[in-house]
Amino acid sequence: MNLSAPFIDRPVATTLLTIGLALAGAAAFRLLPVSPLPQVDFPTISVQASLPGASPETMAATVATPLERSLGRIAGVTEMTSNSSLGSTRVTLQFELNRDIDGAARDVQAALNAARSLLPTGLPSNPTYRKVNPADAPIMILALTSDTMTQGQMYDAGSTIIAQKLSQLQGVGQVQVGGSSLPAVRVELNPQTLNKYGIGFEDVRAVLAATNANRPKGSLEEGDRHWQIYANDQAKVAGDYLPL
Repeated sequence: MNLSAPFIDRPVATTLLTIGLALAGAAAFRLLPVSPLPQVDFPTISVQASLPGASPETMAATVATPLERSLGRIAGVTEMTSNSSLGSTRVTLQFELNRDIDGAARDVQAALNAARSLLPTGLPSNPTYRKVNPADAPIMILALTSDTMTQGQMYDAGSTIIAQKLSQLQGVGQVQVGGSSLPAVRVELNPQTLNKYGIGFEDVRAVLAATNANRPKGSLEEGDRHWQIYANDQAKVAGDYLPL
């Protein structure tokens, strides 16, 4: 049986059918929910760890490597990348599309707890993590300039004031501050003088840490009331460290 015979015998009906199919296709095309860049939520978690003063090489060897070993055991991880800079390490984990992000977050927290004993003892705080979507792109970039403030002061104002205010806006998922660093004091030691007085590097570190410890200086008690006494005597500029 020749399938084309009925259409050849009825040219008018065939023409009308073709026109009808073309019009129906054009109308349906306008109603198709087609997007050139479809939104795909990749289950991604970013882990952040900080060790002030550590070089990128030190961060990669002592912080990033233990974290990668512990996080690499999590099921469903398809890609893991790390980036180490001065005093900071970021490890990004991408999971399979069918992986529940909340369950992955619990596994990441368990892995961080297991890796804590492998991290440097001087780590000021435990590594933190947050859920991210790599498909999200920045919608606004702000640049700060000043003729009276240093880069450290502008970075401090940007991270403590501007970033916090922007984070409180509805719909804002993340605010990042870059371009500089917080003000810091670097201490240069004289090994010969330390050796003369029998002082080690660990002794100096302990004194510096004790100087900046925000501890109560005393307390007052009256009946069932108790008050802690604090004094703002922390060393904040280089001159405050000279008498130590």
